[in-house]
Amino acid sequence: MSQQAAPMTATNRIWTVPNVISFVRLLGVPLFLYLLLGPHHDVAAVVVLALGGTTDWVDGYVARRMNSVSRLGELLDPFADRLYILATLVGFTVREVIPWWLTAALLLREAVLGVALLVLRRHGYGPPPVHYVGKTGTFVLLGAFPVLLLAEAVPAAESIAGPIGWGLAWWALGLYWAAAVLYLAQTRALLRADRAASAREAVAG
Repeated sequence: MSQQAAPMTATNRIWTVPNVISFVRLLGVPLFLYLLLGPHHDVAAVVVLALGGTTDWVDGYVARRMNSVSRLGELLDPFADRLYILATLVGFTVREVIPWWLTAALLLREAVLGVALLVLRRHGYGPPPVHYVGKTGTFVLLGAFPVLLLAEAVPAAESIAGPIGWGLAWWALGLYWAAAVLYLAQTRALLRADRAASAREAVAG
């Protein structure tokens, strides 16, 4: 009979290998913005953005593989993802790599989830667990960005990189909003359960 692996518990450790990877990813954000908006070294910016996106899964994989999940790491990983996405949206919109409506659609999704999170916290709930649909959307979006920038930086690659990048971007946008609907459904279910519990307490009282 095979034994089940013991569930991993998050520790309070700070200097773990996954956390160092996340810190390095965070350092790539200002470097990317400098290359994109300063000297316009687009090819170098593509490399930094690609490394930041492809290492998205590395810190989580290493944490599980080395059984070194930490509470800080659970915060750093999604924070790094969101910071990369926000920085890229701002930089790409300024450089007109992507249209403003795509930026608005992605930021609106974040605003909607932010309001839902505030409502949950007001009722004593933490954030809902990360859904694989949202995580996949983030991964696809982080893959779309360097391809779109490559199409802008290398005209010879535009005919191939452009359609691929926009296909990934549309896919990511759909997954992002699908995940938002799932999170809102979870929020509604929690609030309904909270109201039902309050009603039962009122009747019992």
